[in-house]
Parts: sequence; C-alpha cells; structure tokens
Amino acid sequence: MKIALINENSQAAKNALIEQTLRSVAEPLGHEVFNYGMYSAEDKEQLTYVQIGILAAVLLNSGAADFVITGCGTGEGAMLACNAFPGVLCGHVVDPTDAYQFTQVNNGNAIALPFAKGWGWGCELNLSYVFEKLFVSEWGLGYPRERAVPEQRNKKILDEVKKVTHRSLVDILPELDPELVKGALAGRNFKEFFFANAKDESIIAAVKNIVG
Repeated sequence: MKIALINENSQAAKNALIEQTLRSVAEPLGHEVFNYGMYSAEDKEQLTYVQIGILAAVLLNSGAADFVITGCGTGEGAMLACNAFPGVLCGHVVDPTDAYQFTQVNNGNAIALPFAKGWGWGCELNLSYVFEKLFVSEWGLGYPRERAVPEQRNKKILDEVKKVTHRSLVDILPELDPELVKGALAGRNFKEFFFANAKDESIIAAVKNIVG
C-alpha cells in the first residue's frame, strides 16, 4: 500500500515526528510511505487544510496513493476538506479505537488526526497505536462481527451515493481557484512522488497542465 502523509501549516512542525512514527509501523508491514509535507513551519510551500483536500483527492483519484494520513489542529477541517471531493472517504480519528473501527466499519481511504489536541507526553505513543490499529487486519470486515453484512452493504451504498453526488475530479480542478490548486501541488517532492506513482492518465494530464 502507498501511504501519503500530508501536514498543513499550523501543524507542520510535527511532520518529522509523525513521519518517523508512521514509518516505524507501516514499513515493516510492507507499506510505502510518501511524505508530501509540509516538512516544517518555515516551508516556502504553505498548505491550508482546504488545500489538503485538493492534494488528497489528486493522490487518491490518480492512484498515486492508496491511503492518506493527514490532519490539522482539530482534525475537523482536514476531514471536511477531504470529504468535499470525489473518491475520498476520510474519517476523523482521535485514538486507536477510532482507527480500528473506521477501517472495519467505514473502510475509507483517508484519516484526519487532531494534531493540536492532547499533544503532550506520550503523543508519539498514541500515534503509534493509532497507526498499528489502522493496519492490524483486513479492512471492511465489520465491527462487531455480527454487524458485518449490514455494514458492508451500507458502505457499498455510500460509495454509490458519492458517485452521484460528486463530479469527476478532472472536471472540478479547472473550476477551482488556480492559485489555490497550484499551491496544493507545489510541495518540493510532489512532482517526483506523483508522476512516479500516478496511474490515471486523465488526472496525470490535468496535473501537468497545472504544475507544468
């Protein structure tokens, strides 16, 4: 699985710790981690939580990433921005129980964490436990197990609803503020990671028109 890590500007100083913790859990399981920044609060390329939604949608819809881990101060803004776009199903995750139940019940492809809440002693332990519960078992099995069948059915229904209520990302990107989109894709490693991993030719072409 290709996992994309995205931090917005208010929490960028924590990027290195988040990346290190994520890699320590995900890489031994065979997953790849791609850090799309922000890498520090002083980065030239600043990301807002709205731009997180744009970047996450581009990565997930193109196939450049299979899963996005992101967040903001409360996690709420990043979650809302991600869910504003097609092909993104983002959960708000505070603790390991949230992480496990999201994968089992909702079977989404992104989580948003509250990086400014409870960030004291042991914060890296909670992060590690959250990441462990994300990848502990096959997703979409349902929880509790006796609820598996209706939960799997509801997830399929939600996927179909989102297909109707959202337009194609290729149609959406040209109608957004060009500077907002360019800023979302301006990270120093974006081109290297994206073009090496993206699969959807229509989105690749749209991104080339934006970033050159």
